Amino acid sequence: MDATVSMEKGAASAPFYLSQGDECDVFEAAHRNGLPVLLKGPTGCGKTRFVAHMAARLGSKLYTVACHDDLAAADLIGRYLLKGGETVWVDGPLTRAVREGAICYLDEVVEARKDVTVVLHPLTDDRRTLPIDRTGEELMASPGFMLVASYNPGYQNILKTLKPSTRQRFLSLEFDFPPADLETEVVCEESGLDHDRTASLVRLAGKLRALKGQDLEEGVSTRLVVYAATLIAQGMPVGRAIEAAMIEPLTDDEDVKRGLLDLVTAVFG
Repeated sequence: MDATVSMEKGAASAPFYLSQGDECDVFEAAHRNGLPVLLKGPTGCGKTRFVAHMAARLGSKLYTVACHDDLAAADLIGRYLLKGGETVWVDGPLTRAVREGAICYLDEVVEARKDVTVVLHPLTDDRRTLPIDRTGEELMASPGFMLVASYNPGYQNILKTLKPSTRQRFLSLEFDFPPADLETEVVCEESGLDHDRTASLVRLAGKLRALKGQDLEEGVSTRLVVYAATLIAQGMPVGRAIEAAMIEPLTDDEDVKRGLLDLVTAVFG
């Protein structure tokens, strides 16, 4: 399959996630009732971590599919493959999730080809079915099956967005970067860096995010702040860690990079 698939199970191994509101309660209610959920928010704000956390918390198997331009419906449903001289049907991640009653998470769903959303429609209404034309099956979703998708509405252009008819099939949860105190706690937990230095990194991240739409297309993600904090915690000089993890990933423009480094100097001295 072209899709990238991961599986996680077990509440004991739940990845760390710090709730910002009632998103965990809404997700649990959706799971109990078999309702699909759409997560909206900027890159690196914790959407994927949230799904992994909730799947482990609920004790549900999780199939994660990283969507891309070439991802077609067949990559999700399955296809016939040659094995040992025979042609056999191999389920895709969406089909496996439907059969097993697992959670299927489509990360950045708008990046996939248009035929993908057509396949999802029967799973996001009261039918809860997955037609498989190649085998003639029409699968009823097993108890526990849940469809979750995510995308970044601020990044997508008019050619890559979800149609209203698709969006209105999902419950929606909006994500954003957490308030500074919560983000500091998250980065401390993930990196092992002390609170004071972490708070300075989070303050810098806030200033960089304020430049989105001006010098930068995207603000620095919480993920990148964790990377910088991890490097610092392991002994790398602060300036070099910030440059590698929070400046270079944001832009290739040398003038912009110099301006961002001046901002780093203003925050850290």
